[in-house]
Amino acid sequence: MKRETAARALYRDTKSAKAAPLRIVNEVDRDGNPLLMSNAFIVQEVGSGKVLLERNATSVLPIASITKLMTAMVVLDAKLSLSEPLTITEDDTDKLKFTSSRLIVGTTMTREELIHLALMSSENRAAAALGRNYPGGIEAFIAAMNQKAASLGLVETTFHDSTGLNPHNVSSARDLARMVTAATHYPLIREFSTDDEEIVDVRGRAQTFRNTNGLVKSPDWQIGLSKTGFINEAGRCLVMQAWLADKPMVIVLLDSVGKFTRVADAQRIKRWIEGAVSHQAQLVGRVPAG
Repeated sequence: MKRETAARALYRDTKSAKAAPLRIVNEVDRDGNPLLMSNAFIVQEVGSGKVLLERNATSVLPIASITKLMTAMVVLDAKLSLSEPLTITEDDTDKLKFTSSRLIVGTTMTREELIHLALMSSENRAAAALGRNYPGGIEAFIAAMNQKAASLGLVETTFHDSTGLNPHNVSSARDLARMVTAATHYPLIREFSTDDEEIVDVRGRAQTFRNTNGLVKSPDWQIGLSKTGFINEAGRCLVMQAWLADKPMVIVLLDSVGKFTRVADAQRIKRWIEGAVSHQAQLVGRVPAG
């Protein structure tokens, strides 16, 4: 049984769908750092690589659907036809977690549409079909995922499927910061992962698919890349590349407790960074000239 951390015990009740968003009265600790409830995280400047915050950043943890960023990169690296129609088959259904999907067996979409749904709304059958239709099949695809991870220097990262449903897909916050940065070099991944919603024809019926990260539609956020993840073994996960205080930052939040915690932690990080910059500007303004 997975060891229950103090944070997990304290906020266990927030796993209920009816739980209210976490509110922490004192948002910073005695060192002035934000109090975050994710069990592993890293916040890093993109340009300099400077780490602003981290905790358990080298702990190897399940990453759930954060996996789909690597899935998209491997598909795009292969330069397969994005307009090729692919059909969802029984092989793409989830026989591990038995999750549901609106992409019923027999649905045909282009490879590009499947990448879109995998990134935006974390569609597992879309990601499964992308891996299955790779040259050499799913085994060759998983090998390519791990080869890509090695090429990026992700020493704590291993993949066993293209969806993230397999809890043996693992990484660390530090590795994922590097993976997110690599993924930002793909314009299609940036576009699709930050789309708010898309209306898609599924076998003659219009279906609305929405982004699993509600922050992408917030006017308070400027997000360049986003991906969420959740399975029981991984907890709630969120990775983003976002502009905070006019600087591109990578945020990785893993094993968050409760439905709202990862978003609440992201908001606390944003307030902390922007508040620190504002405070510094005030101090500079008080320095006498000469």
